[in-house]
Amino acid sequence: MAGGGAGVAKRLGTLLSGLLECGAFCGVIFGWASLVFVLKDLGYFEDLCQPTATPSPNRTLLPDCSWQDEQFSLVFTIGSFMNNFVTFPMGFIFDRFGTTVARLIAISLYTGGTLLVAFSTPELAVLLFPAMSMLSVGGILLLLTNMQVGNLFGKYRSIIITLYNGAFDSSSAIFLIIKVLYEHGLSLRAMFLFMAACSAWHLLRTLFLMPRTHIPYPLPPAYDYGLRCPGRSQSYRTYEEKRPPGEAGPEETPLEPSAPRGARGDGDPPGVSFRACVCSRVFAWHVAWLSVMQLRHYLFIGTLNPLLDHLARGDSHLVSTYTNAFAFTQLCGVLCAPWNGLILDRHKRGKTPRPEGALGALADLRASVLSLVVTATLCVLFSVCAAVPMLPVQFATFVLQVLSRSFLYGGNAAFLAIA
Repeated sequence: MAGGGAGVAKRLGTLLSGLLECGAFCGVIFGWASLVFVLKDLGYFEDLCQPTATPSPNRTLLPDCSWQDEQFSLVFTIGSFMNNFVTFPMGFIFDRFGTTVARLIAISLYTGGTLLVAFSTPELAVLLFPAMSMLSVGGILLLLTNMQVGNLFGKYRSIIITLYNGAFDSSSAIFLIIKVLYEHGLSLRAMFLFMAACSAWHLLRTLFLMPRTHIPYPLPPAYDYGLRCPGRSQSYRTYEEKRPPGEAGPEETPLEPSAPRGARGDGDPPGVSFRACVCSRVFAWHVAWLSVMQLRHYLFIGTLNPLLDHLARGDSHLVSTYTNAFAFTQLCGVLCAPWNGLILDRHKRGKTPRPEGALGALADLRASVLSLVVTATLCVLFSVCAAVPMLPVQFATFVLQVLSRSFLYGGNAAFLAIA
């Protein structure tokens, strides 16, 4: 590494460790259905169950645990709400204070959440409320800090960002692993204490494989990061000193290259402020569309366990089988996530070259129509299958759900990038 910058091995280490971090920790709350199965077996919120005269398939009387299901749904609802509600303030902290501060906050929240679950008991089931919220917020903040890793790989940047989003979706299978290990005799406390201990690995990665502030895009020559280079690397300072006055630095450079000052074409729109973007009709309608689609997925995940329990008529073995099937399909999120990007790229390719300026932006927006239509169609099909009160149909529901969710988040990121 004669140039003093980060070598290929270091960048690949950052990429792969980030993929592992997103795939094993960031979105675990979305595997809630698997964890609920364990928590019910341990007797969490069991005091809310009431006696009833409804017979089960083996002729025994089953208690009415609808209030217990409502408490579990409320835990997930609050946790998933925090996952979205704090994204904006966490993004501000990330932009204002840099990667190290943001990741230390995320690690603290995540460690606190795992410890709360580890030391919770059926008598202290209320600890699940702050625990799931802390896991949710810590996980989304870790994902936000990892998205910039794509800047290290130039033209593969979008693919890496998409993979990280897919790994975030797949991390919901971690609670399935916890469920399987619990069924084989491992205690819930031991598993969550292990997850808390993994925070030491997050901390080491923060120090050695992540920047103190941000990874610029595009990268300056011989850019380096990590503990070896406190603040900015020597090569980065040299680059800054040699940069002509008035030229934007790499951290000030927009995601898409623009024309030089004074050379803006007639078709190029003027710079748009943050407030104008947030208040635009395109952004407002997209947020409304995303919110409705996301709410549908949250409702399905939060109510999956009582739904399966109802369709299986209280047969715990059937509920466990279908819960495992749902969690296994979530593992495919990392494989499904790039598909939407392929649709977008293929749809934008044509025989005519892409126009410049405002016409080019409009062409990109038109190219996203196919992606949005496919995403909405998948969500409708998923909702239709979920409404069919037959257990075998739920296998199709699980597949459509993971496809719809992967397309939703990947398409959302792509749309915001070109809008």
